Amino acid sequence: MATSSRLTVDDWLQAGYATVADEGLHALKLDRLCSRLNVTKGSFYWHFTDMAAYRQALIESWARMKDDELREIEQLGDVEPRERLSQMIAMLVRPRHWTLERAMREWARSDENIAASVRAADGRLFKQVRQAFRDYGFGADDADLRASTTFAAGIGLLHLSVATPEKRQRDTFLDFLLRP
Repeated sequence: MATSSRLTVDDWLQAGYATVADEGLHALKLDRLCSRLNVTKGSFYWHFTDMAAYRQALIESWARMKDDELREIEQLGDVEPRERLSQMIAMLVRPRHWTLERAMREWARSDENIAASVRAADGRLFKQVRQAFRDYGFGADDADLRASTTFAAGIGLLHLSVATPEKRQRDTFLDFLLRP
């Protein structure tokens, strides 16, 4: 993960997200993280006082990234609706997003604070997706159904633990959703 002998805070955070995504929250233990990164515990304590501080850093880092991502999506408002949806989907399947999203949704299953953050982020994103379908010309009910289908497919793919969909697959899916 790190290219030098000294790990950064981000190296530790990425290892945590990958661990939760791959093995579940129960695996988020210092020994497991050190093994994954091939380092000693001293490296961990250089950056974090304890596991509680580390978990808090994971949550705060995710929240910042999610806010940045949602602001980026909200700025697409002037883009033509089909292209806007295509760009939103492309943003949401970036490898880093893919791993983080899976990790945080897994964690949210056992932590109500994280679940609330995930729901809030989902609500903001859903609003943008629904608006793009409305701007494409669908009525409110159809836009809701298509936005819900988009969410269900995306979350389903995350939990299948498959590779991120390729552009051709994303375009085919979007064409399907935009059919009258």
